[in-house]
Amino acid sequence: MKPRSTVWDHFTKFVDNTGTQKGKCNYCDKEFFCDPKKNGTTSLRNHMFACIKNPHSMTTRQSQLSLQPTCSTQEGGGGTRIGTLSSWHFDQNVSRQKLAKMIIVDELPFMFVEGEGFREWVEYTQPRFRIPSRWTVSRDCYDFQRVCITTDTWTSLQRINYMCVTAHFIDDNWTLQKKIINFCPITSHKGDDIGMAIESCLLNWGIKRVFTVTVDNASSNDVAISYLKKKINAWGFSILNYKYLHMRCIAHIINLVVVDGMKDGLTPIKKVRDAVRYIRQSPARLQRFKACCEMEGIQSKSSLCLDVSTRWNSTYLMLSSALKFENAFDRYATVDPYFKIDLQSSEGNGVPDSLEWEYIGKIVEFLGHFYELTLRISGSRYVTSNIFFDEISSVDCLLQEWKSSNDLELSCMGEKMKLKFDKYWGDPDKMNKIIYIAVVVDPRYKLEFMHFALSTMYGKEKGIELAKKVKLFVYELFDDYKRIFQSENANEHIGNKPRMRLGHQFMQHKIEIGEAKSKSDLNSYLNENILVLDEKEDFDILKWWKMNANRFPILSHMHLQMWT
Repeated sequence: MKPRSTVWDHFTKFVDNTGTQKGKCNYCDKEFFCDPKKNGTTSLRNHMFACIKNPHSMTTRQSQLSLQPTCSTQEGGGGTRIGTLSSWHFDQNVSRQKLAKMIIVDELPFMFVEGEGFREWVEYTQPRFRIPSRWTVSRDCYDFQRVCITTDTWTSLQRINYMCVTAHFIDDNWTLQKKIINFCPITSHKGDDIGMAIESCLLNWGIKRVFTVTVDNASSNDVAISYLKKKINAWGFSILNYKYLHMRCIAHIINLVVVDGMKDGLTPIKKVRDAVRYIRQSPARLQRFKACCEMEGIQSKSSLCLDVSTRWNSTYLMLSSALKFENAFDRYATVDPYFKIDLQSSEGNGVPDSLEWEYIGKIVEFLGHFYELTLRISGSRYVTSNIFFDEISSVDCLLQEWKSSNDLELSCMGEKMKLKFDKYWGDPDKMNKIIYIAVVVDPRYKLEFMHFALSTMYGKEKGIELAKKVKLFVYELFDDYKRIFQSENANEHIGNKPRMRLGHQFMQHKIEIGEAKSKSDLNSYLNENILVLDEKEDFDILKWWKMNANRFPILSHMHLQMWT
């Protein structure tokens, strides 16, 4: 007899090796018992409506009504809820996205989805939802957007090579996030080994949308980035074919510039270091030095600190604190006769004289600019990429001023530092263009600042030419993001999003058919007046873009990666 049930339009009946009658789903290949005397077709019918791959169930199933709460009638949310009535139907992909968002927002471990309590709750509330594994959830979390990677390697005292990888991204609330995703030993500091270690880390986390990788200026990192470009580009999520994947660490370049400027004149610095070390060696000497400070009328809350000779920022802190106690050092030399003897026996350096203290004062002023600069660009709780070019151009102007100074020592330091500066930033065509774009997307600067800064650094004629190249690159990058933005929106199911107002639907329609083009986004942004603020007024660039993201949807989507 021909089967009369409609389920057989979606199942294929067969007999397995044990002679048991079964039915296989034509869409997902699941098998069910269907013996007419023992089982019937109830389980097959239930699966027919629940099968996610069944195209008929997706098109014929009616949506359910859902009351979505929007606000509370009382402060603090204790009153009744006012909501809007909207249609709803279950979607596995959207549910997975919401689960990933919950993991991120509530900072839950990936193992949360494999907990017994969570699984029991899901099975009761929505049995049709297939709970993903912790590995799938980790991939879903990083599929939300592109991330920027920073990494560094070093060797411990035990001669073990280590690598740390950190992911930076801006979440849906426009808050900067920083997560260490790997800390592991590596075989060596060779470029290929570093590249393979980073690749393995990204694959383990399921991260394929990488915007930039920031590393220091070791030659091995150039090899590592070349290796990563080939691998990441094959993953199919590239922006401009990853031409600007490699970001050089600006703090590291500043460190190289300063170290070159300090190569000469190390004798006065060593004298101060030996003097500080001598006084700090015993409590009795410190007490005697404190008495000298009181006799000289020196009132300072700071105290003597010893530097790490390989770190110029600690040397700056040591010199700046010691400079305040110049007279106390002179008096201490008369109180403690062993002070001069001990320092003179230390490679014949002796106690710093007045001329050397004057030189130390210049060094402190010289290092102070770069110390403050390093603090500004090394912040981890706020975005910094939008100020990079401003800081670089300011350093260039400062070095040019020192280079032309009448002070021979200052001029010599400025000339050496300018040579190192030009090695990395002298040719603007060799710089990562992302540094320029991060300035353009700052409403306080835009393209006008780029014209001014480039003309100041490289001359008017060359500056105008460079500014035109920056503008072309802005549009090139914007067009690439526009293509991705439209592609992602076209793939979204209309039932997966809350219903938009007609005005928003109209703008979306204009974008999709290509009539709105960049006039409604990039050009509108660039044509608006520059945001003028008081110099002392704090400016939160993420807050500004959060408030203006609806006006510039594609541009804001692009900017999420600019500031990490």
